[in-house]
Formats: sequence, C-alpha cells, structure tokens
Amino acid sequence: MNFNYKEEQQQFADALRRWIGRDYGFEQRRAIVASEQGVSDEAWATLAELGMTALPVPEQQGGFDGGAVDLFVVMRELGRGLVVEPYFATVLGAHFLKLGGKHADLLGKVAAGELKLACALGERQSRHELRDIATRAEATGEGWRLSGEKKAVIHGAQADVLVVSARSSGEQCEEAGISLFAVPLDTPGVHVTGYRTLDGLRAADVRFDAVEVPAAALLGEAGAGWDILEAGADHGAGLLCAEALGAMEALFDATLDYLKTRQQFGVPIGKFQALQHRMADMYIHLEQARSMALLAAVKLDGDDAAERRRVVSAAKYRVGQAARFIGQQAVQLHGGMGVTDELAAAHYFKRLSMIELTLGDRDHHLARFIAAPCFQEAA
Repeated sequence: MNFNYKEEQQQFADALRRWIGRDYGFEQRRAIVASEQGVSDEAWATLAELGMTALPVPEQQGGFDGGAVDLFVVMRELGRGLVVEPYFATVLGAHFLKLGGKHADLLGKVAAGELKLACALGERQSRHELRDIATRAEATGEGWRLSGEKKAVIHGAQADVLVVSARSSGEQCEEAGISLFAVPLDTPGVHVTGYRTLDGLRAADVRFDAVEVPAAALLGEAGAGWDILEAGADHGAGLLCAEALGAMEALFDATLDYLKTRQQFGVPIGKFQALQHRMADMYIHLEQARSMALLAAVKLDGDDAAERRRVVSAAKYRVGQAARFIGQQAVQLHGGMGVTDELAAAHYFKRLSMIELTLGDRDHHLARFIAAPCFQEAA
C-alpha cells in the first residue's frame, strides 16, 4: 500500500508547515494563548487564505470537497505546530452540517472563513457517553425551545454557531429521541462562560434558557439524530488522532535533538545506551500510532459504519496509549526542564493529554471496541 501523500495533499502540508514556521512559532503561540481572546484573527484569516477552511466543504458550497485523509494531512501539521485556533471545532461542526444535509448557507460561510463553529455535545453527567443527554428540545408552533447546559465546549466562546445535541423525546440515555440543532451564539437565552484549558486552548460552558430556534435549525430529522451524532463524533476522534500524531512527531524530534546536544561527563547524553533504548521504545510507539491514525482516516470515508466504529476506537486507544508513553518519556528525558512553561515539550504533553480525554478516552474506546459484534463473535 502507498502511504505517500498525493501532490495536492503534500502542497497543503508544505504550505501549513511554512506558515507555522514563519508566523506561528512557539513564542507567537504563547502570546496568542495569553491574549484575552485566546485565538488570533490574523491566523484564522491565513488558514482561510490557504484554503484550509474550504477543504472539508462540498464544492457546491464553495469548498474543495476534501475527505478525511485530506484533513488528516492538515490536522497532523496543526498538531506539529501546537496551533490553538478553532479549526478542529469548526471542521467538526461542518461535518455535522454536511451529515444533516440542510445548511448549505452556513457551509458556504465556513468555506470562506467567515463562520466559526463549535460542537456543544457533552454534559456534566455524560462524561464520554454522548447519548446521555439531559438538555431538552420542545417543539413549538414555529420551531423548537432548548433548555439545558453543555460543558467543556471546545472554542464555544469563539464560535458564531453551535451544533447542539438535545433530547426531543425518549429517556435520558436512549439513542432514539436525540435531535441536533444549529444555534447562533447570539440567540437570546444562550449564556456562555469561557475559560482557558490545561493545554492552552479555550472552552466554554453553555447554558440554554428556553432558547427559541426556528424549525430550519434542525439537522436531519427530529428524534433521529443519533446516527449523525455518532458518525460526527467518530470523525472528530479520527481527526484528533491525526493531530496527536503530529504532536508526537514534533515531541520525538525535539527530544532527540536534546539528547544530541545536552552533555554530561563530557559527552552528549544520547550516547548513553539506556537513553537510546528509551528513544527506540518511543519510536515503536510512534510508528504504531502513525499506522492506526492513518487507517482510521481511511475508514472514516467508508460506508461500513460498524467497521468505522471498530477502527476509530482501536486508533483512539492506541494513539492515546502512545501519546502517554511518548509524553512521559520526553518529559523525563528533558529532566526538570520538561515541565516548565518555557519549553515546548511541556505544552506538547499537555495537548496530548487533553486529546486523549476528548471524544472518549482509552477506557471508553477499549470498552466500545470489545462491545463490537465482530469482537464478540471472534471471542
């Protein structure tokens, strides 16, 4: 199998890497993280200019109709650069809109870089079970009324429109009865509390106090949103694996450079066999994570939902396992410097830790993989 990028994909990767190296270095990133907004309008405009916001949008709405492998290329480079802009949140939201099939106008604005999205899916009690929804959607004469609260919405305060999961019927943890809505952030009754997360990104808690939205806000069909929600979450988990891969690659390279330059007893510490063994173990984890992340990206565009669930969960588990090992080893090999704010290694480890907890941690995806019918039959 050929694992090389296509020419267009390589061009995307090269353009992103040049921009990050020139205008989004570690010190520039620290300044953006410390700013009041936590993101950069200039950086977002550059991403739009490079075509990144148009990449996942269908051609009919002014996009490039890129697939999951194309986005894999972008997310990998963003992971390498520790980019904190709301690209992942917007791309994930755009995927929900595509699956819903009703919001071409919003997708057109996403492609042009004029609209940022965020996905309000998790709640206080739900942890990683996205079907555990207490937020209610009540049908009114002209639309819907939303009431409830969403927690840890990535880039929720920086978005223009939220993709919101709510229960329009059924019991709290049932798959049936889930509906999805596109809700503008400035809708009366939407209250947002933003904050900075451990890894330097921004998140928000969002409360909906009898928020009135029109019938056109609904994604897909009322009460039948679980398939869209699950497929969208799998898409997001696959993209996070790509971002984690880029972060692990950059962290591995930085650790290797440090071992070549840091001297003790008159020689680089990379000469010590015990540390060489650690780097070899890190490399094995990295290569296995790379294979699984790419496999997940390939399966995301397939038609077999069961295969998609199985591979995404396997990838999220293996990438999370590799991220923890590589992060811990990198910090230890850097010594006390590895946990300081001045060193990029600490920021990579924090970001990898947060990725592991987003859209299902290792335990969640291991349990999901084991519960798959094909696994049960094999056992």
